Amino acid sequence: MSDRTTAASQQSIARKRAQWVAKAGILTAAAVVLMYLELSLPFMPAFLMFDFSEVVVLMAAFSMGPLTGILVELAKNLLHLPATHTGGVGELANFIIGSSFVGTAGLIYQRMKTRRGAFIAMGSGTLIMTVLASLINYFFLIPFYIRVMGFPLPAIIGMVHQAGNTLVTDLKTLIVFVFVPFNLFKGIVVSLIVALIYKRISPLLHR
Repeated sequence: MSDRTTAASQQSIARKRAQWVAKAGILTAAAVVLMYLELSLPFMPAFLMFDFSEVVVLMAAFSMGPLTGILVELAKNLLHLPATHTGGVGELANFIIGSSFVGTAGLIYQRMKTRRGAFIAMGSGTLIMTVLASLINYFFLIPFYIRVMGFPLPAIIGMVHQAGNTLVTDLKTLIVFVFVPFNLFKGIVVSLIVALIYKRISPLLHR
């Protein structure tokens, strides 16, 4: 291989890296902005807020691969730390749960790049996210708030009742009637939005 060919190859690699950094940076910035725009949902307690940041992260996973999606998820949560009300615990949980969604969806779509494959990917990601979120909240996050933060379970249940959800009476029903429907709703809404806009935005993401 000649020096000229080697130099051209190195320039091509450097250009691709610069493009990757630029696209990942733009997607991360958009995800951070959307993460700060939180919405409350009917029958959901005030501590459980919905945002559209996973739309951007999922598009990053679809267009640039699952690892990039997870890296954007990580950067999004790190940049949200200055506004944390949980000492970073909420952001850690958001990263793990969000990564399970976009990582699963991105990995499946990477192998099935069809419309059907995209729906299978997003459906699978939604189910994995819902299961993992339920386990994390049941075994780690809720017990953490109860034991470490001194926020008793009756107070958490009271917040749920104030939101109009009277089905919750203990930790198990909190998971079943709050966290399961919340994450299913989140996954379905994010998936529908991505299904509607991804093909239109895809040419820009693949430049």
